[in-house]
Amino acid sequence: MGLTRANRVADQIKQEVAAILALKVRDPRIGFVTVTDVKVTQDLHHAKIFVSVQEKQDAPLTFAALKKASSFVRGQLAQSLPLRRVPGIAFFPDNENESQILNLLDEVEYEENRLQASHHENNQDLNEGLS
Repeated sequence: MGLTRANRVADQIKQEVAAILALKVRDPRIGFVTVTDVKVTQDLHHAKIFVSVQEKQDAPLTFAALKKASSFVRGQLAQSLPLRRVPGIAFFPDNENESQILNLLDEVEYEENRLQASHHENNQDLNEGLS
């Protein structure tokens, strides 16, 4: 089953908004944010952009800045997307993907620590065998 036009546009918007936020938006209140998902209505009139904010204590300020920058971001999208009409955009916190990402990072950290401990034990055993 192929992707619908709304899904293809959502993927393009996700890539473009991530680049715009990283390279063109100069508001210091927008720190490190990650565009995690974009949902576009079937008529392509509205797009919900889900973002994850690294610094949780700054999230309210970040979302206020994103709201203020939304017209700039939409204008940049109009220049880069081959659409007659660019969807209206709104930013939302992405709490679902965020918790999954944090869990994965915790698992990676745990596995790294386990491997380091195992490597350290093997080196100790090797050193004791040489003595």
